[in-house]
Amino acid sequence: MLRLRPYKACDAKTIVSWVKDETAFHKWSADRFERYPITQEDLNAHYDALAYTDQFFEMTAYDEMETVGHLIMRFTDERKNILRFGFVIVDDTKRGMGYGKELLQLAILYAFSLLKVDTITLGVFENNPPAYYCYKSVGFRETGEVVDYMIAGETWKCIELELKKSWVC
Repeated sequence: MLRLRPYKACDAKTIVSWVKDETAFHKWSADRFERYPITQEDLNAHYDALAYTDQFFEMTAYDEMETVGHLIMRFTDERKNILRFGFVIVDDTKRGMGYGKELLQLAILYAFSLLKVDTITLGVFENNPPAYYCYKSVGFRETGEVVDYMIAGETWKCIELELKKSWVC
């Protein structure tokens, strides 16, 4: 059983160890970091720069033994009705075992129950089908919007997804 707690700076070492190659790095972070490989100092500096008021939440998932997942949540509107998930990642040795789905379910419950949002959004690159199908399995639907990113000299299409509270509650 997973639990979700606020991120701690000491989590960074474990989280960045899950990003094994440059392609995985870009799928996870899009264009949010300047270079690969990412270090724990890079991750903590990024979060320190974004940690303002009550708009941004870094979360870590853990089981009885260890840290197994991570994501961020941030409000994208002034009324705090829309929350965006990002930097969703699961320990690479545990992928395909349901941890991603459970992490998302916990974060969705947190968002709808505690943060009282109406909608959760996220983006997933079309070249990342495991993540896409994981998001779909917990109820996310395509919005119809696709955003192009230039990554490593290529155009990557990012599919926008959303989940509305009215769909699950």
